Amino acid sequence: MQKFQFCSSSIVMVSILCSTFLFLLLVKTQREALGTFSLLVKQLMKPQSSPDNPDLDVQPLRPAASRHPLQVVYPCNYQFHLNEPNKCLKRTPFLVLLVITEPKHVAKRHAIRQTWGNENSIPGISILCLFLTGVHPIFGSPVQKHLEEESARYRDIIQQDFLDTYNNLTLKTLMGMEWISKFCPNATYVMKADSDIFLNVDYLVSKLLKPHLRPKKNYMTGYIQRNNRPVRDKNYKWYIPPEVYPKVTYPPYCAGPGYVMSGDLSKKIYQVAQTIEVINMEDSFMGICLQELGIRVTDSPLGLFNIEKIEYEKCRFSKLVVVHQYGPEELLKIWPDFRARKKTCNS
Repeated sequence: MQKFQFCSSSIVMVSILCSTFLFLLLVKTQREALGTFSLLVKQLMKPQSSPDNPDLDVQPLRPAASRHPLQVVYPCNYQFHLNEPNKCLKRTPFLVLLVITEPKHVAKRHAIRQTWGNENSIPGISILCLFLTGVHPIFGSPVQKHLEEESARYRDIIQQDFLDTYNNLTLKTLMGMEWISKFCPNATYVMKADSDIFLNVDYLVSKLLKPHLRPKKNYMTGYIQRNNRPVRDKNYKWYIPPEVYPKVTYPPYCAGPGYVMSGDLSKKIYQVAQTIEVINMEDSFMGICLQELGIRVTDSPLGLFNIEKIEYEKCRFSKLVVVHQYGPEELLKIWPDFRARKKTCNS
């Protein structure tokens, strides 16, 4: 009986010792993991140099630890996954259309190629249409495969390695400005366009840009927004916190569905964006860049750029540049009638 009690006590003692040992081992392992994680964070926070300019230290404008979740990470060494660097080697485009799309927006890109994005729509005018996109935030790999196949077929997709989210629209537009600066610096005009618009390229070129006149400089026009206040309500997708943009109003800017600028200004916007804090409202940020550059937006003839939907009517649309909220099916439906010559409109 005493022997049995001794064995039981021994077993209890051994169990306690084993538990203590396992606990100490677990604490040691967690400390090592935390140390490794801490080292990794420090390495990620180190400033990196731009490969295009080794002398330029691209550093966060504020410490990563205090960065608001909606603060856009820029400048940063984003890499091109898909690129068309030779598009402008043998030509100088009069107009480059930079169209904002998501990786999954295959139908929208196809519809635009068949309608207002057709590069041969105006005889004698060199037009280039490119689609700007990021990396799908959830289905990156499977979507990327199809995107690469589409890119290989049409050679009109530009992509960098940031996540394609609403809050990264500014990154997408700045990617377009970077592409112009590096690969098409001689473009006369550049237009940023959303993928859900009707665009009358003929009217834009002939009535507003007028190719036979001297090209405009420091020029940006569209639907002008003035005295707009940042949205402070978190329930809206346009929400921007004071930590990201503390001022009461934005500088004047062109609304996001579509605006056009001179080629020289697109390069200046890309350059100044390297020196100021970038916000997640893309069109408002363009206004901030213009203010920093000391350049004013140019008023366009009233009503040419529309940020709301207008019901289609051929003669009315023939005297507009942009109409918002036209999806691919609707665009393909109205386009044959819009391009038909059977009906003439008073000029």
